[in-house]
Amino acid sequence: MSSGNKYSLEHAYRRGVEKLKEAGVPEAQLDAWYLLEHVTGIGRAAYYADPDREMSEEHREKYERCIKIRSRRIPLQHITGEQEFMGLTFLVNEDVLIPRQDTEILAETVLDILSRDEKLYRSEKGHIRLLDMCTGSGCILLSILHYAKCEVEGVGSDVSVQALAVAKQNAKSLEIPAEFIESDLFENITGRFSMILSNPPYIRSSEIAELQDEVRLYDPIEALDGREDGLYFYREIITGSPDHLESGGYLIFEIGCDQAEDVTGMMDAQGFEEIHVKKDLAGLDRVVYGRYIR
Repeated sequence: MSSGNKYSLEHAYRRGVEKLKEAGVPEAQLDAWYLLEHVTGIGRAAYYADPDREMSEEHREKYERCIKIRSRRIPLQHITGEQEFMGLTFLVNEDVLIPRQDTEILAETVLDILSRDEKLYRSEKGHIRLLDMCTGSGCILLSILHYAKCEVEGVGSDVSVQALAVAKQNAKSLEIPAEFIESDLFENITGRFSMILSNPPYIRSSEIAELQDEVRLYDPIEALDGREDGLYFYREIITGSPDHLESGGYLIFEIGCDQAEDVTGMMDAQGFEEIHVKKDLAGLDRVVYGRYIR
């Protein structure tokens, strides 16, 4: 039982939950806990062993400040400065889309293809060359490079210089070599690749106003807006990718849950073969991929 100590861990946590609930924050209990852990460094076992432990004045002030910021619906990850993806910790800020668990399906699909397709084109060095378009934080590309069981050479491209700075910082902190290029889609991309993958902006412009405040107000709009029908970037990448794919190379997309038919249709019309759709853990269409064979 709590002793009622005004500055105990338990008291601070309960107040944090109350404040977040009042602000309409989804998963208020979870976020209040993550912020407590972020500020104090205390894990759940230590907390439950001694919830009456007094918080230092510094920790109390910092925690209350974090709760106040989160109450404004600023994303938790913008407060902690990080997000886990594929078991790795990535630095994130307002310049990049916060990595989401659903996107792990895209990375896992690429890793599965790398592990089973021995016919993938390899460069003179024996490397498979991979391009991640709209790379953002670099989480997809860097996760693949980290977990791949074969030699993979990775290039990430993005139109945002700020996003590329975050991606480069993640590559450095994770000690994963990768090349990053500022490019508006294929504008500055040269050479051919064994795989091109992308989680492009795919929200319809008219639907952005309906998104959660955390996404609508704090994710970069250029990482969300797929133009009028949400398909602009798929069209552009599908049309341009044959000039940058080796014969037999793969094009792999994350998609919105209602976009599989449109994206597979566009890929088929462009001459892609062996087109597949993969579902996420919720059973929703999440990934489309196919091969381009000359």
